[in-house]
Amino acid sequence: MVKMPEKVTLKDATLREGLDTPHVEFSMEQRLKIAHLLDTANIPEVEIVAPGKVFKDLEFAKRLKEKKLRMKTSGLVYAYSPKCRQEIENSGKHLDRFDLLMPLSEKRKPYHRNSKIECLVDILGHALKFQPDVGAGFPHATQINIDLLLEISQAAVGKGAKRVIIYDTNGSSDPFEVHDLIKRLKEKLDVPLCFHGHNDLGLATANALSAVYAGADILDVTVNGLGDRAGNASLEQVALCLHLKGIDTGITLPNLRLLSKTVAEESGVDVPKLAPVVGDYVFKHKSPSHLEHPELFEAFDPALLGFNRTLIEPNKIKE
Repeated sequence: MVKMPEKVTLKDATLREGLDTPHVEFSMEQRLKIAHLLDTANIPEVEIVAPGKVFKDLEFAKRLKEKKLRMKTSGLVYAYSPKCRQEIENSGKHLDRFDLLMPLSEKRKPYHRNSKIECLVDILGHALKFQPDVGAGFPHATQINIDLLLEISQAAVGKGAKRVIIYDTNGSSDPFEVHDLIKRLKEKLDVPLCFHGHNDLGLATANALSAVYAGADILDVTVNGLGDRAGNASLEQVALCLHLKGIDTGITLPNLRLLSKTVAEESGVDVPKLAPVVGDYVFKHKSPSHLEHPELFEAFDPALLGFNRTLIEPNKIKE
């Protein structure tokens, strides 16, 4: 039985994954503003470099480095990219760490199983010359045969990968599947495991929590769940769920409302009023049965995030 962790690291990808949201663009100044708020909320790591835009995103990494914030910076590099060696060398100069991606679907390059493993191991050896803290990430990890995932993960760790990232790339997994997968990996690998969940079926937060129950050490999150298609696991939801389970993330919870509001304003993607944790209606009570003891119907104390409870008196019935 895997012991529940006392602490879980939340790696925020709002400034990387969030930019895959349709119609969302952040200027340099907007990125710096959001990064400052993430740092103020005590986020330990921000993923800011996308695998398809390494050189462009590294310009932001340079600017952010000048701010001397506390949080670490990271990014992603495709291990099979024709430019990956140059991308690796530049990332090693400007990021605190980076992760090499190898998509495991047979429909994505390199197509053959052995080619994927050989390519990743070769490039990982090169990367470790420029950055001692390199991980390996596997898109489509929840949609392929686990034998390949186990083999390539063990090969990567054997070569020196410092962590392994599991991507539920199309958001199709459920908490039971995620738990079983992470548990099997945890039994075989002696490096930190990170889970990256997408929200296509509305299960990203539940899947993230399930990954932690199975032994995951790190979770990818974004503010307001901003991200590709239906988005990602929400920072505010995941942080609060872990807090309520007694698992330390180090996140300053009262800062999450301002962070959520700011990202909504800067991205142009509004937070739904019914959104969990930070939605406008979370502490508004209308049902008559709630009015005497509203706290019995709340998942958490509104003071945790600086909310005020609102009781909506029922309209008088007209005769």
